[in-house]
Amino acid sequence: MSLRVAVVGSGPAGIYTAEALVKQSAEPVEVDVLERLPTPYGLVRYGVAPDHTSIKSIANYLRRVLELPQVRFLGGVTLGEHLSVADLLGSYDAVVYATGAMVDRRLGVPGEDLPGSVAATDFVNWYCGHPDVSPDRFVLDSPEVAVIGVGNVAVDVVRVLAKTAGELASTDVPHDVLERLAASQVKAIHMIGRRGPEHAKFTLKELRELGELANADVCVRPDEAVVPGGDFPRQVRGNIDVLQSWAARAPVGRPRRLDVRFWMKPVEILGTDRVEGLRLERTRLTEEGRVVGTGVFETLPVGMVLRSVGYQSVPLPGVPFSEATMTVPNEAGRVREREYVAGWLKRGPTGVIGTNKSDAAETVRTLLADLADRQRVRQAPIDEVLAARGVAPVTYRQWQAIEAAEEALARTLGRGERVKLVGLEAMNEAMNEAMNEAMLRGETPA
Repeated sequence: MSLRVAVVGSGPAGIYTAEALVKQSAEPVEVDVLERLPTPYGLVRYGVAPDHTSIKSIANYLRRVLELPQVRFLGGVTLGEHLSVADLLGSYDAVVYATGAMVDRRLGVPGEDLPGSVAATDFVNWYCGHPDVSPDRFVLDSPEVAVIGVGNVAVDVVRVLAKTAGELASTDVPHDVLERLAASQVKAIHMIGRRGPEHAKFTLKELRELGELANADVCVRPDEAVVPGGDFPRQVRGNIDVLQSWAARAPVGRPRRLDVRFWMKPVEILGTDRVEGLRLERTRLTEEGRVVGTGVFETLPVGMVLRSVGYQSVPLPGVPFSEATMTVPNEAGRVREREYVAGWLKRGPTGVIGTNKSDAAETVRTLLADLADRQRVRQAPIDEVLAARGVAPVTYRQWQAIEAAEEALARTLGRGERVKLVGLEAMNEAMNEAMNEAMLRGETPA
């Protein structure tokens, strides 16, 4: 009898877990990768900036894992809605939770809930075509925008805001979103960090890309680029050198302006019916390394505030969760008997995409060791459980129909390799059309 494992989540952590199960298991294994959306790949599809095609190419690697004969993709299946933890444990020998970190941390300042104050993840989901976010979610009608945070996600957001629609036309940005970017009224973008340049979380590669923007001047204030003497790691030293070189040059009058600010923290988002400004306080470090305010304030006349100060996971129904760490408590991936966790849900939002591979491998080692001599206890096949509830999972072949429709749309629009379909209705239409065409050819749709 084959070992049967359910992996909940089809982002990098989930798919690397499926791959590790196939590679590490000494006995035959069958892995079902369950995903609430009709589309796999998680943040690779809905979190990587559209102009970062080299990173998005990771999807090609993940695709090969989903096409392994031991692995099956079941899309459109939601834990807590279509299935419970008990259902999964009744159908599989083990379950691995790998749903990532899906929401932004909050700033905790007055005015944060005003219209126009939003999580950067919402904005990223918007320009990445996530079906949870409508194409009309954002109207870029404010001349000035603030992005809180100095990590790679913040850099992605300001880069998309700074570029022209023409520069993004060859990417997979949904066409409705591209039209809204073309109508953007944004002229000034403020990227704001509470600490100094030596503490910024963006990578040197991401930072340098900002300096290559053809449509925006990138400006740094000389007094905010000063850093104390010290022996910094190579990555940090590189960031400092780039930022200080920008501080030493004058803007040349490009259509947009990006101000990279340091030593400023948001204390209040201003406005009545919507965001009308952002109040900042100058900061400094104490001897203990804590950030404190100095009592010197500044107000920016922004009409939108995007917070990008870190991701956090959300609890899964029926799965233990620590509000203190915002992760599922575990020991080397083990949660409870026959339940495991991988990825950001396991360790928090740290590392890069590739970090999930070694993380998944550790969880799988724990799982296989636990189940080595255990008697199989599963009961009803998951297909029967879902069918009894009227749930028809999206198959891998149906996902390929969505991909084909996106490639066809790109050809129609004369835009790159693909243009993302937006919304479940459009995806369902693509799947239904493919099924009908298969039936006309006398094929059995899957």
